[in-house]
Amino acid sequence: MSLLKLKSCLICLLLFVMACGQQRSADAQALARSTAGGLPTAAQANGLAVATFAGGCFWCTEEIFEELRGVKYVVSGYAGGKEQNPTYEQVGSGQTGHAESFEVYYDSKQISYQQLLDVFFLAGHDPTTLNRQGPDAGTQYRSVAFYRTPQEKQLIEATIKRVNASKHYPNPIVTQVAPFTKFWPAEGYHQGYFRLHPDNPYVQSVSVPKVMKFRKAYPQLLKTPL
Repeated sequence: MSLLKLKSCLICLLLFVMACGQQRSADAQALARSTAGGLPTAAQANGLAVATFAGGCFWCTEEIFEELRGVKYVVSGYAGGKEQNPTYEQVGSGQTGHAESFEVYYDSKQISYQQLLDVFFLAGHDPTTLNRQGPDAGTQYRSVAFYRTPQEKQLIEATIKRVNASKHYPNPIVTQVAPFTKFWPAEGYHQGYFRLHPDNPYVQSVSVPKVMKFRKAYPQLLKTPL
């Protein structure tokens, strides 16, 4: 091999290695964007509005809302029950009264509470199945829209009425409209689960179809790039 060809090969190899490194860096940044750290600090949450919902397994719903433009943090957790510091196993037993929930920290200048409601009711889950989402059954998988103010309650109720009137679903919405009391972050291994465990069978068979359905329904609300 001539010296010129050898230099050309070395340059191509160097460019290939650099490209691979950049791709790994991009992949790492995508995973880092997942809110696997749990609740944001007070400084991180400063100036952000907060909304809390429940719509079945939080492995699905967390990712859907994390992909929305203007949403800065999404945290999986438990809400709607009386038990203090509930564990995943306790909530899963259906005895604590909690629902698998998620808390959304968002910039209201970029996305409105009404837009969050539209995604929640129309693409985030099925709000017409009582205490069930797909293969998951039990009160811990019930649909809940938690409100913090009278205005939020009015918006939730108006959205339910509008969606029911539109016949978007063959059955009426059964989502519980409840005052927000307390949110307990789920264990660390649940945070950012969709992105950190893409090969998990449940993620592949249940979560991915839901996320893809959402992306198709609301492309104008997606972060660019995801």
